[in-house]
Amino acid sequence: MNKTLKDYVNVLSEANLIRMSSIYEENEQIKNITFDSQKVINNTMFICKGRSFKKEYLQEAASRGAVCYISEKYYAGISLPYILVNDIRQAMPLLAKEFYDFDSSTLHTIGITGTKGKTTTSYYIKAILDEYMTSHHQKKTALISSIKTYDGLSFADSVMTTPEAIDVYQHMHNAASTGISHMTIEVSSQALKYSRVKGITFDTGVFLNISEDHIGPLEHKDFDDYFHAKLSIFRQTKNACVNIDSDYTEEILNAAGACQNIITFGMGEGADIQGSNIQIQNDRISFDVTCSLFQTTIHLAMDGLFNVENALAAIAVAYLHKIPVEYIVKGLEKTVVAGRMEKFKSKRNNISVIVDYAHNYLSFKKLYESVRLEYPSCSIISVFGCPGNKAYNRRKDLGTIAARFSDKVYLSTDDPGTESAAEIAKEIGKYIKQSDTAYEYIENREKAIRSAIRNATNNTVILILGKGNEKYQKCGQKLCCYQTDSAIAQKYLSENPL
Repeated sequence: MNKTLKDYVNVLSEANLIRMSSIYEENEQIKNITFDSQKVINNTMFICKGRSFKKEYLQEAASRGAVCYISEKYYAGISLPYILVNDIRQAMPLLAKEFYDFDSSTLHTIGITGTKGKTTTSYYIKAILDEYMTSHHQKKTALISSIKTYDGLSFADSVMTTPEAIDVYQHMHNAASTGISHMTIEVSSQALKYSRVKGITFDTGVFLNISEDHIGPLEHKDFDDYFHAKLSIFRQTKNACVNIDSDYTEEILNAAGACQNIITFGMGEGADIQGSNIQIQNDRISFDVTCSLFQTTIHLAMDGLFNVENALAAIAVAYLHKIPVEYIVKGLEKTVVAGRMEKFKSKRNNISVIVDYAHNYLSFKKLYESVRLEYPSCSIISVFGCPGNKAYNRRKDLGTIAARFSDKVYLSTDDPGTESAAEIAKEIGKYIKQSDTAYEYIENREKAIRSAIRNATNNTVILILGKGNEKYQKCGQKLCCYQTDSAIAQKYLSENPL
């Protein structure tokens, strides 16, 4: 972190990213690097990035002590020296890596990608590794996930699945500097497409599954763009773990061929980590797992038959890292994840509420199929919405699937952004109508959950989907505070006498 402006100029020059520069004092020492104007201190290199970036942010950065700015655009009237680059997304990981001077060999990194299951799998992996580390008097492992980020120095709620490169490198630096040996990172398609994890070599890369999602003008132009962004994780991975039960397995395995080793997992014959004999007993899921090192029975603390797939992925990672089976069993049998198949019961246990982050075609399909098997005699009531300004295909997919399995659907808000929540619900609703399933639109999400619980009858399971444990709603251009679906569900369940 004792680099001068000249060091950063050299890094960008070597990558042919500099379009123009007004840097005249190259020996100026850089003590901080950020894209958040509120985090600027003296001797900060400030990065101008994002569609909604405003000149006022740069003015604030200058007033707080920034000594230069990096941007794709020149800002007239700002007296700071600048470096104009061709691609700010390509520049950020290079600047971050230079600033934090991070040696990747000091930290074992595990990257997880896929359309569904990244968060639960990351928590499973961390739980297994932590069991082992604790028993050997070592520090618990680091995590970058959709829910929480832990790096040895900070433990905080996450704002996005994979943060920007500046933050990723900072978390890795913190973890390594505090003596942590392993870090598990959820890697989104956006992170891969927009270079948030560029320059990182994952010791292990996990590919869970693939289904059409995140298609839209602000995300991926089509499925091929989305799929190939996901597959690109293997270009920076040493050892691959691949789900052979996924769609497009052949393409995934071909891409994984760039890695040194491939370990497969799944229920199918020929998997290196093979699951079998899935059972549900006393509301708990168990299954057998067989590999070249052991054969054992795994018990999961979480509902959802699809979590067997996530557990097998975590076992594959543990297998690669030579973690003994006893720690695998202990880690998986106790792990629950906030907002992921989180279950609550009414006073007399006649109503069950499940809060889950399911928000796309694949996650909806697997969740409903699992709930139908786990709750065969129950009515199903669903509460969900779709986000605004992105992933437009979800409106048809989620409406169609929910209508097929639900006795009634409550549509409500789920990060509408600048779109009308009512119009989003209307679009979802036209697909629900095709199945003649009853549905109701209640814009306020808490009121929608309250109505679902208050109107529920005996032997009902209520699915509250899409937000998991998120504590905000994206309304317009702002993040509005939200209690979380779990907190709201518990509040109104306590009032229900059933």
